[in-house]
Amino acid sequence: MQFALALLHELVKFAGLLLLGQLLVYVLSFGRHENNPVYRLFRFLTSPVVRVVRRITPGKVADRHVPVVSFLLLFWLWALLIFVRHDLMQGDA
Repeated sequence: MQFALALLHELVKFAGLLLLGQLLVYVLSFGRHENNPVYRLFRFLTSPVVRVVRRITPGKVADRHVPVVSFLLLFWLWALLIFVRHDLMQGDA
């Protein structure tokens, strides 16, 4: 159980960092982000997360806001996993 939670925690952290990297490349590419291969790689790697969040968010949420919502959900999931793992480790002691 500990290993599965640790793996999930790291995957959530990795996906969040990919979304942050995508944002940085977007900001630093000055409007030419679609031609940037690094941005396209980040978009490809984060597309499963963004797709899942698009399905669970209401239709009123604009498509351009879905990556931000994805990041926020990943952040809160990451924080929740910290507390869950901490509680499990306290129970084992």
